[in-house]
Amino acid sequence: EAQVVESGGGSVQPGGSLTLSCTASTYALTVGWFRQAPGKEREGVAVITKEGRTNYAHSVKGRFTISQDNAKKTHYLQINSLNLEDTGMYYCAATLRWLTLSLYDNDFEYWGQGTQVTVSA
Repeated sequence: EAQVVESGGGSVQPGGSLTLSCTASTYALTVGWFRQAPGKEREGVAVITKEGRTNYAHSVKGRFTISQDNAKKTHYLQINSLNLEDTGMYYCAATLRWLTLSLYDNDFEYWGQGTQVTVSA
């Protein structure tokens, strides 16, 4: 079992930056960040394995950076150059089952409640 808690969301202007944090109650093999925009399906945006391997959705490459502090069991998502399309609920998810670079939500069994990111002028 694992609990996952996100933090760091907020309201920002276009072009701004945010860093989201995700703290897990145990050591996960892989942690992913997902987002759900209003009226859209949830999508995976970034994933990091315990070894530090990463994968990003094409739509966020170059603007999003996922990282972690394994000792603190905390994982981060740095978001730069925010635009209106980045608005949504951001979820952190963890899997204890495998090391994976998958961005499919079915591959993660533990989910946080989400943190809202709103980009507006």
